[in-house]
Amino acid sequence: MPEREDIDNILNTWPFDSLGQNVRKIDVADRSVLQMRVDMGILQLEVDNRPDGTRPHDFPTYLDYLIAQTVTETGMKLAELQCVEVDREFVQFYHRRVCWLQLKEFRLAVRDADHTLRLMDFCQMHSPSEQWTLSHEQYRPFVLYHRTQASALELLQQDGGPELAIEEINHGLDVLRQLFVDFEAEEQFDDDELVKRLSEFRESLRDRYEIGKTLQEQLAEAVADEHYELAAKLRDRLNNRDRH
Repeated sequence: MPEREDIDNILNTWPFDSLGQNVRKIDVADRSVLQMRVDMGILQLEVDNRPDGTRPHDFPTYLDYLIAQTVTETGMKLAELQCVEVDREFVQFYHRRVCWLQLKEFRLAVRDADHTLRLMDFCQMHSPSEQWTLSHEQYRPFVLYHRTQASALELLQQDGGPELAIEEINHGLDVLRQLFVDFEAEEQFDDDELVKRLSEFRESLRDRYEIGKTLQEQLAEAVADEHYELAAKLRDRLNNRDRH
């Protein structure tokens, strides 16, 4: 009798939940993998390097391959097939980032967000057209949002975590603001939904952990008010904290 090729048993024992978590990490023959239950099937992702488990041109990721190509190709512009492969890697890392966030593996979510941002930077430098660049850059705020959220949640688990998490959110908001400035849309910054979510997250941490202004916020205020002696003391406290 031929081996069954359907996945009915898996689908029936793991129903899709449109309002719940549809991600799990399991051990298979020789490794751990992620599985994401989607509406009509399952995605299986490797936990390291390319989520699909391939090695493009024998490199860990397609980005690694492209970076190697720039060594020999001066002024390289992405060809049509390369653009297709770039988009495949974008989608794969997006799915895995969402998996890590659902599983509360925040360090790994940051790792995969950083890969996507590096891939976006490469595309911006070697894009075949402005239109293709914009079609990808429109997602940069969302990736930055995920990265800031994950990094702040990871910091919450460390000593002094709440204050560090607030400072991380402030840093993420600064990066986002600069992005809006670069696209000449700074007037839209305060009304952006992702900005609002990060701001609400930051203030919820202040309330929950009873934190006023962080050391970095106090330092910025002291410099703005030209209280340089106080600023020097705050800077020393920050340096001492970061060393430990």
